[in-house]
Amino acid sequence: MGSYLFTGGRFLDPRRDELIDGIEVLVEDNLVKEVSERPITTSSAHRIDIGARTLMPGLIDAHIHLCLTEVNLQLLADVPLTLLAAKASVAMRAMLERGFTTLRDTGGADWGVKAAVEQGLFVGPRLFIAGQPLSQTGGHGDFRKRTQTQTFCACCSGLSWVSRVADGVPDVIKAARDELRKGADHIKIMVSGGVASQFDPLESLQYRVDEIEAAVEEATRWGTYVCAHAYSAEAIARAVRAGVRTIEHGNLIDAPTAALMAERDAFLVPTLVAYDALRRRGPDYGLSAYSLAKNEVVLESGLRSLEICREAGVKIGFGSDLLGQLQTDHCAEFGLRAGVMSPQEVIRSATLVNAEIVRRAGKLGELVPGAFADLLVVDGDPYRDLGVFRSDGGRLEAIMLDGEFVRNRLWGSG
Repeated sequence: MGSYLFTGGRFLDPRRDELIDGIEVLVEDNLVKEVSERPITTSSAHRIDIGARTLMPGLIDAHIHLCLTEVNLQLLADVPLTLLAAKASVAMRAMLERGFTTLRDTGGADWGVKAAVEQGLFVGPRLFIAGQPLSQTGGHGDFRKRTQTQTFCACCSGLSWVSRVADGVPDVIKAARDELRKGADHIKIMVSGGVASQFDPLESLQYRVDEIEAAVEEATRWGTYVCAHAYSAEAIARAVRAGVRTIEHGNLIDAPTAALMAERDAFLVPTLVAYDALRRRGPDYGLSAYSLAKNEVVLESGLRSLEICREAGVKIGFGSDLLGQLQTDHCAEFGLRAGVMSPQEVIRSATLVNAEIVRRAGKLGELVPGAFADLLVVDGDPYRDLGVFRSDGGRLEAIMLDGEFVRNRLWGSG
């Protein structure tokens, strides 16, 4: 690691609505050392003049699935875990190249994938993982065929990484404890039907309230939280009343439920791009007619759910939830949200709000003294053109993760 002084250009502070000129930022090792409107004196730092570009914090995606490498999840049954991990390494490197320096994996990635990044074996963003999400029998995470009674072998089938089935309070307690033992940073549960699952109605209410409460209690006693896959207003309300901290998707929410979320300080993590991509490209990769029909229901309600939550004062995070081959649409989430949110709000979702969600406020999502040196140098003004975030990362002149350059087009390789 080295020491770098960024000068010139414009500075994006996601707490402010306009870019700031004349800010200098000193990075030492893996941390932001100083941010100043006056010249910073340093004798050892490499000086980097960013010219007319924008310096901003790295982006955070709070809902991804690195290891769900097929749109048709049933195909994972024939994918060995070694190949799955290799594909995940390629996916996370691509996300980093798009400017996402932190990812919250909400199902699939395990401690081994996270450790591979931390040990430098895989190149990827910093990870927060859920391990295997918890699903009731017949729920959104139960991908057995109707003729199948046994679950998939966890030692050899990629489909086993999608979720684990746990029924009843004792089993939910045991499953939550086991995922925490295995290194999960948070617990994920399924409390409603979903698009990808083949046998559960979208409006179904999954897990009894006492089962949800059991998962929340175990996570809380461990010092962490529960996130819940939920679409309908009733499913969301049940989860939030039981103590769930973040609601994933939430497309069918209503105003009273949004008010409840705001009252309980619960977060919403919408994933609009997933439904848009599934409509356009899902059939090409084997998505069933049943899933496509359910996808239409949630797609049509996506933008309205953001409006409802925004009006209620719910904190809205940023997620994508793209499976496998659809991950090339990653940055389209920015443009979709622009239909109801300002560019400033969209960027706050992918920085400040998501830093709160992963419980690293002040360390991620903004460039302040003491924060991790996760930063981007962007060719353009993100507040006026969200199109600077592209799936090929072409407008990102520099990407720094934890004080080290992943990309540096400003003065040779970092």
